[in-house]
Amino acid sequence: MNSLLPLGTRLPFDGLDQPLELTRLLGGGTQGQVYAVRCGAEELALKWYFPSCIARDPLLRQRLQQSIRLGAPNGDFLWPMALLEPSGESRPLIRCQEPGFGYLMPLRPSGFQGAHLHAGGRMEISLQNILRACFHLADAFHELHLKGLCYKDISLGNLFLRPGDGAILICDNDNVAIDGQGAGSVLGTPGFMAPEVLLGAAKPSASTDQFSLAVLLFRLLTRHDPFRGRQELAIRCLDEPARRRLYGEEALFIFDPENPANRPDPEEHAAALLTWPIYPRSLQQLFETSFGAGLRQPGMRPLTGQWKQVLARCLDQRRLCQHCGEELFHSGPCWSCGHTNPAVLQLQLPRGQVAACPDNDLYPHHFDGRDSERLDQPLAQLVGHPTDPSVVGLRNLGATAWQGQLSNGQMLEVEPGKTCNVAALQQLSTQAGPITPIRR
Repeated sequence: MNSLLPLGTRLPFDGLDQPLELTRLLGGGTQGQVYAVRCGAEELALKWYFPSCIARDPLLRQRLQQSIRLGAPNGDFLWPMALLEPSGESRPLIRCQEPGFGYLMPLRPSGFQGAHLHAGGRMEISLQNILRACFHLADAFHELHLKGLCYKDISLGNLFLRPGDGAILICDNDNVAIDGQGAGSVLGTPGFMAPEVLLGAAKPSASTDQFSLAVLLFRLLTRHDPFRGRQELAIRCLDEPARRRLYGEEALFIFDPENPANRPDPEEHAAALLTWPIYPRSLQQLFETSFGAGLRQPGMRPLTGQWKQVLARCLDQRRLCQHCGEELFHSGPCWSCGHTNPAVLQLQLPRGQVAACPDNDLYPHHFDGRDSERLDQPLAQLVGHPTDPSVVGLRNLGATAWQGQLSNGQMLEVEPGKTCNVAALQQLSTQAGPITPIRR
């Protein structure tokens, strides 16, 4: 790939006090190229546009300025920080007749991988961390929509995952616009676009974002397309007319509860049949609504807050199969080995229950109805005993001591950073609220 900007040089740009050092070319696409740059001691990323992209999208500069002024919805976005134009002395070094402009954004940290790797089965990541990534996605777009913005191009290609904890980063935020303005040339990615956008009946909006988000969540959780079932097998070439039928005119969810005509084929679509039963009915029902009534009625699509709530509760009920060790998210036989597991000890909290399984967490939203579901800053964590896996403890991650009572009547105090045996507890009083172990 030929670089538009001269690598290894220090280029001055209007609006910056010091030149940028271009260290390496990170990649490119139809819009432009992305570089790793150094500004003083800080490492950042620079996206530089092709003149053809600027010509196709005359409102691009205005959208970027608007996004920079509004600021990032939260830390999950690689958000534009500054609009840059070449200074007089740097213009001759840029390898195109019309140098144009670009923007600075945070540099993607190491450890994040393209979500397409997971969708293709080429990423090692736990089910718990995929669910966490889905929650972070719903939360990120919740915050974006609260700012009155729409993303327009939600897809696997614009998402990075960190397998170790499910953290996410969303890129290509130069397509973001004020909801309802319909500005820009980007309509979305085939297979993710809402039917009304695909069929030319509507422009991208927060409502079409909701549909695209549901597709992305389904792709992450099942590694399969929600509309590619038996009907796909009759398509010889997925050209534009075929795509309009599959995803628009004749779209039918592969797990539609009332119409089985597009069920996954056991040989061609095995991943969908394997993964769908993993998740509880509450999560399945959101997909059924998104791709059922929500397919033709945008007002019926689940909102980001609903996804957050259901995904958080799904994580609360995570446990491990005692026979094969796979992660489970509801009662019943194990989806992997069919083994029936005994009832799981539950922690009764002021707002819900959490299964007493190692690596599950307790958060402020479990105690206070004023707190929205969040997965950062847990108050407590369930941990396994280092030598006896049958013993589960609850670790105090807060700043104050807990007071509790054991089932034998003995009183105990759990200092910050310390752990108590969950099974032996009768009740525990924390600063957030009471914790009572119960069996189901």
